[in-house]
Amino acid sequence: MSDKRSCCFVTSEWLAAHLDAPDVVVLDASWYLEITKRDGHAEYLEEHIPGALYFDIDDVADADTTLPHMLPRPEVFSSKMRKLGIGDGQKIIVYDGNGLVSAPRVWWTFRTMGVTDVAILEGGLLKWDDDQGRFESGAETRTERHFTSRFNAGMVADLDDVHRALATGSAQVVDTRSEGRFLGEKPEPREGVPSGHMPGAFNVPFTDLVTPMGCLRSDEELRAAIEKAGVDLSKPIICSCGSGVTAAVLTLALSVLGHRDNTLYDGSWTEWVRAGGERVVGP
Repeated sequence: MSDKRSCCFVTSEWLAAHLDAPDVVVLDASWYLEITKRDGHAEYLEEHIPGALYFDIDDVADADTTLPHMLPRPEVFSSKMRKLGIGDGQKIIVYDGNGLVSAPRVWWTFRTMGVTDVAILEGGLLKWDDDQGRFESGAETRTERHFTSRFNAGMVADLDDVHRALATGSAQVVDTRSEGRFLGEKPEPREGVPSGHMPGAFNVPFTDLVTPMGCLRSDEELRAAIEKAGVDLSKPIICSCGSGVTAAVLTLALSVLGHRDNTLYDGSWTEWVRAGGERVVGP
């Protein structure tokens, strides 16, 4: 595993050897769109990696907006983490049931809140099952610990940032939704949100960055997929998607490739549409 990947991932073998370490916290970040009829928390209670806590992105979120799972205020995030039993100085390992869909969002959230020692379980629950096959059921609890958020605003883009980037070319807006949704040929999964894309946005479906087994593709494959879409990796990038979840898969890929000048548009397409942003249908 390259140095940049080793900063972002741990293997199932590593995790199995460190499950009982007092400074390691494992988080199940499984999350699914309503249309899938899957319940991440229910699946966690049924089966999870031993000792893992459940991180609910819809609960650890800004309660003062109708937009889905927006970043909470730093003090709210600190309070939520304390109650979960996550504290300063711990190594946080995140996974999800699909392999690599929602775990990057939680990885990005911790990094945005100033935590650098956070990594994703390579291959997620799928690979853990293949390699280790050790599970527990029911809820896990930990003693409350002190947690300090150090919010990094430089990792987050807002609606004004996106308007500015599209108008001036100061950054490339890259959307990770499927091509069908991006082109307006397939519906959005959220009621009342039409499909289509922002004028001038690029499309790199997050599925092009992930293997069928839920692992991040090789550096060469990542670079090829991003550049094929017309994105210049030497320039700033704003990552977007439907609601700020799979955009973090691109953020993760960019980190592995050594691209540092990027942000994630937290409100993403859902906010853009609700705010009356211009919608393009077709190429």
